[in-house]
Amino acid sequence: MPEEDLVELKFRLYDGSDVGPFHYSPTATVSMLKERILSEWPKDKKIVPRTANDIKLINAGKILENGKTVAQCKAPFDDLPKSVITMHVVVQPSPTKARSGLVLLRRKLKRKKPHREAFAHVP
Repeated sequence: MPEEDLVELKFRLYDGSDVGPFHYSPTATVSMLKERILSEWPKDKKIVPRTANDIKLINAGKILENGKTVAQCKAPFDDLPKSVITMHVVVQPSPTKARSGLVLLRRKLKRKKPHREAFAHVP
């Protein structure tokens, strides 16, 4: 594929740092982008996705679907000169993981019940 057909993307993380830029074919899928982000994720970050499904990509204010291609996700800025497209990355565990984490948190909180004598002076 000629290089002028490739799309240059970089991915902005939650702390303002970037992963990339990388060149992608317009036929590359959002799933492929997420896998690349996961493999290139900086080691020094506090928040780290465990799987590509924990990553949400946002472009032009829309969350991108895994099956969509880069060409389908590009905002229609064809009249602008070629430049790097920045997509925002949100790390969000899948709902089942989030629920299980919430269950663990509730269990932990139940174990830490306050002592009755701490509230003895309250009328």
